[in-house]
Amino acid sequence: MQVHQLGEGTPSVAVVGMIHGDEPCGRRGIERILADDPDVDRPVKFVVANELAAEQGVRYVDDDLNRAYPGDPDADSHERRLAAALRRELDGCTTLSLHSTQSYAEPFAITSTVDEIAQFVVPRLPVTQLVESGSFSRGRFIEQPHTLEVECGLQRSEKAAENAYWLIRAFLAVTNTLPEPTTDDRIHSRGTETVDVFRLADRIGKPPADSYEVLAHNFERVTPQETFAVADGQEFTADEEFYPVLMSARGYTDVFGYAAERIGSLS
Repeated sequence: MQVHQLGEGTPSVAVVGMIHGDEPCGRRGIERILADDPDVDRPVKFVVANELAAEQGVRYVDDDLNRAYPGDPDADSHERRLAAALRRELDGCTTLSLHSTQSYAEPFAITSTVDEIAQFVVPRLPVTQLVESGSFSRGRFIEQPHTLEVECGLQRSEKAAENAYWLIRAFLAVTNTLPEPTTDDRIHSRGTETVDVFRLADRIGKPPADSYEVLAHNFERVTPQETFAVADGQEFTADEEFYPVLMSARGYTDVFGYAAERIGSLS
């Protein structure tokens, strides 16, 4: 784990990248910010988390770090020890955690609950969707108070790394760490007028098969009796309306993704 700091004093703002070793966008965004060496109005720390997994070219070494919270400093598992160290490092910080996905090219935010921090910060980020994960947050770092995850885009893509940089810039502006973006930069880091809010309701199981196809589109309504996926020719149809989230043919071993309900919007 690498920890870098800009500004003097004890930070109450933090940015975390590379929770997963196969998601380099967060590290690249952090490295670009540090290379800018900006003057900050308040101290901020930057954490590059799972270096060992990245060195080995894997998502994790022993356990999924984003399912290992709050961790155990005496555990045999690398990730459970790392989770405990991260929890200590991030204690008391308003934190942005950067991820990427195999299911959706555009950035979107995830929080455990839509609290006042999420309501204030998310509409000021360049995202158009916010997902409330609720009980599906178990073991994830968004269980940590005042913590927000953002999926930056497609895994290992240049666009995800670019998005990570501008998401960090926007987050630091919202938290009064950096000045508001200049006119030339604002188009990249500005917030959106409206953010649609979804709440996860269920996992969508995926059976063992040789081939998979997902017909539904993330964040677009699936109607009752609509076919949303196919596995070895077996069609899966919706019993009731839902909105797909993190849904893809390749992203997870045993689930296509998640079913969500749309619960409103933020502006």
